Amino acid sequence: MNDNNKNAGFKNLWQAFSLLSGVGIYIAVIILICLYIGGLADDYFQFNGKGKLGGIILGFPIAFYSIYRQLKKGNTI
Repeated sequence: MNDNNKNAGFKNLWQAFSLLSGVGIYIAVIILICLYIGGLADDYFQFNGKGKLGGIILGFPIAFYSIYRQLKKGNTI
């Protein structure tokens, strides 16, 4: 294996790693935003923690649908 192939392999590895870590951070941010909104709903409507749980449960499909839509367009996150 020569140096050009080795460097190209490392470049592809780092690109894949950066894309996947970006997706993970994106999912975490969306879920945290939904958790925060659920906490606000808890405080306002006195849901006793059910608003935060609802925010987490609602955050996962929102995050995955958003990632699906971005990848279908061909955009990177």
